Amino acid sequence: MCVKRLYILAVLSGLAASGVLKVSGMRVYTSGDVEAVNGTDVRLRCTFESSAKINPNLVIISWTFRPLSGGREERVFHYQQRPYPPTEGIFKKRISWAGDIMGSDASIIIREVKFTYNGTYTCQVTNPPDVHGPVGEIRLRVVKTASFSELLYLVMAIGGGIAAVVFCLIIIVSCRRCKRKHRQRQLEGDEEVPRKERKDPTACHPSKAVDLYLSETSFEIDSSDGMISYPSTRDPSSSEEDGTGSNDDDDYGDHTD
Repeated sequence: MCVKRLYILAVLSGLAASGVLKVSGMRVYTSGDVEAVNGTDVRLRCTFESSAKINPNLVIISWTFRPLSGGREERVFHYQQRPYPPTEGIFKKRISWAGDIMGSDASIIIREVKFTYNGTYTCQVTNPPDVHGPVGEIRLRVVKTASFSELLYLVMAIGGGIAAVVFCLIIIVSCRRCKRKHRQRQLEGDEEVPRKERKDPTACHPSKAVDLYLSETSFEIDSSDGMISYPSTRDPSSSEEDGTGSNDDDDYGDHTD
């Protein structure tokens, strides 16, 4: 018998480890120790997990309070299809619902905490068929002023925010200065270019230039017979050669005479 029981336990443990055997039940998670300054609001956070599908019409949430000095347990809050805040006691008009059933959130908020609120708060959630499970506990401590660690976190958060804003402003100013310097350099470079080096848009390229020559047409009359000789076109470039030829003829005529 002992061997059979050990074998059955070994098989069940193996199934549970492999994920084939699912353990049903409710799991509740709370924030543990919470510290709040006297006269301020505090959120008591409580979340849950259920192996069954969440049915908002069946979920029941119960919050209770047990004083730090001891005494009887007092009901603080109840939820069943809708929230039911306390109508009497020290928490009257001080508790408000801050949860979301479909979001697996069962949190509440205590308004303007007092020193009498020091104690242990329990959060219990049921979601049939998950009606059994651990109960979440929160130990609330009400103080006169915030602790050094909280003040340090607050200062660090504020300082970090200010540093981020200053860093962004420095980047923006630097970018604007760089743009202004770049524009100024461009303007100065344009002013330094001499006017004579600037190209005339109407001028053509030397390779495309065309040489033009003026042609001269003249008529010669021979005094001996009164006949007009044929017109001749003279190139200015050959004017010197023609000049020398005419001089030779004149010399020849003078010689014959």
